[in-house]
Amino acid sequence: MAKDRVFIFDTTLRDGEQTPGASLTTKEKIKIALQLEHLGVDIIEAGFPRTSPGDLEAVREVSKNVKTPIICGLARSTKRDIDDVYEALKKAKRARVHVFLATSSIHRKYKLKKAKSEILASSIEAVKYARKKFGDVEFSPEDASRTEPDFLAQVVEAVIKAGAGTVNIPDTVGYSVPQEFGGIIKRLKEDVSNIDKAVISVHCHNDLGLGVSNSLAAVFNGARQVECTINGLGERAGNAALEEVIMALKMRKDLYGDLKTGIKTKELYKTSKLVSKLTGIAVQPNKAIIGLNAFSHESGIHQDGVLKKRVTYEIIRPQDVGFKGSNIVLGKLSGRHAFSAKLKELGYDLEQSELDQAFLRFKTLADKKKKIFDEDLATIVENELATIPEEYKLIDFSVTSGKKIKPTASVEIKKGREKLVATASGDGPIDACFKTIDKAIGVKGKLADYKVNAVTSGKDALGEASVKIKFKDGIVIGRGSSTDVIEASVLAYVNAINHLALRNKKLKKKTK
Repeated sequence: MAKDRVFIFDTTLRDGEQTPGASLTTKEKIKIALQLEHLGVDIIEAGFPRTSPGDLEAVREVSKNVKTPIICGLARSTKRDIDDVYEALKKAKRARVHVFLATSSIHRKYKLKKAKSEILASSIEAVKYARKKFGDVEFSPEDASRTEPDFLAQVVEAVIKAGAGTVNIPDTVGYSVPQEFGGIIKRLKEDVSNIDKAVISVHCHNDLGLGVSNSLAAVFNGARQVECTINGLGERAGNAALEEVIMALKMRKDLYGDLKTGIKTKELYKTSKLVSKLTGIAVQPNKAIIGLNAFSHESGIHQDGVLKKRVTYEIIRPQDVGFKGSNIVLGKLSGRHAFSAKLKELGYDLEQSELDQAFLRFKTLADKKKKIFDEDLATIVENELATIPEEYKLIDFSVTSGKKIKPTASVEIKKGREKLVATASGDGPIDACFKTIDKAIGVKGKLADYKVNAVTSGKDALGEASVKIKFKDGIVIGRGSSTDVIEASVLAYVNAINHLALRNKKLKKKTK
């Protein structure tokens, strides 16, 4: 076995599903399994077949659909459990049975009511039986971190001799701390005579918030398989989060050396979103690596640093884990640098005096609102720039649409003395209007955001449409209002094009 390789054993479909409220259907398990395969995990623990006919069927279906990773089924140290895993994995290209039995004094006394000698004998018997049916057997001494060190070493040596190719050391109740857990792995490597014949694995729970830390301490001391879940899902406080373990190993090669995994890190965010959607368990915004705030900056000092050089306040490139990029969040703590950068992104290039005045208005607004939206910035800037010159003026428009009619629009726009007329179709009446305007003026915009709000009450309420359009020259925002929603939308689009025209004029003026 390669000493520089860390195998990733994903148990999202088994331990992750034990998260209260996270029950998955067979189809959902297959979807997640296929994404885990694409992510590059080595082993997928697909379920615990003995628990129900449904779980056995789910493990069977996952094994039929997934080709590259090893598919694993969990079993207690009984022949019936092992037989069920064998039945579930008959179609698997690469199959593993994961057998477990508790070894700690607490479990021996209160749960199993068995002596050490009985636990040892049952462990050996289960592994030997499993070995008759599977070429790949993993054994877990449950609650290993609370098991007497000498007895743990005795069990590990015995199950390796009986045929276990992987021995997993679980911190079942998340009781251990990194110094201690790393020491457990170190001691096993020193005390177990045949330890080099098996892969040492770890399975750490997060009851003290140390699941990832304990897993990394184990790797540092010689463990070469980590059992983890996407988003840190799992029983009680969850398991070690796969994304955190992977990125820690990748970012801290100075400590862990050039250890390799097969994980494609750019798939982490996509995988996280899929698991969150199918389990119904939301990811907290400040979750490391894949939380929405993981690469967001609101402090002016941090924003200034990131805009100057990303590594000042980001240790990971957002793109490396599947995000599009860093997110500068404007709020009351933001500084002038971030404000100016955001305005340029929206297509506004202000003179210094205009920028100073707009920034003061922004700070006043930020004290009143928790979050500043692009539309707020557009309003601030337009107040400073006064009226946007109407280079393009809407004269008339019409649109036909219906259940069996393809939406088609016609527009008449005036540019100086020139009349621009065009007709085009779209997916809906508003889309048809926007495409017709593009055709008439000779531009091509992509709708990035669209909102409509009522600004007055009553049946004839005045509606305000806001559009964010992405052109090849940048992003611009436009707004329009009318009692007719379609007309408000058309006026907003024309307003956006006038913003673009004004910005381009200012740029030409600067370059002369």
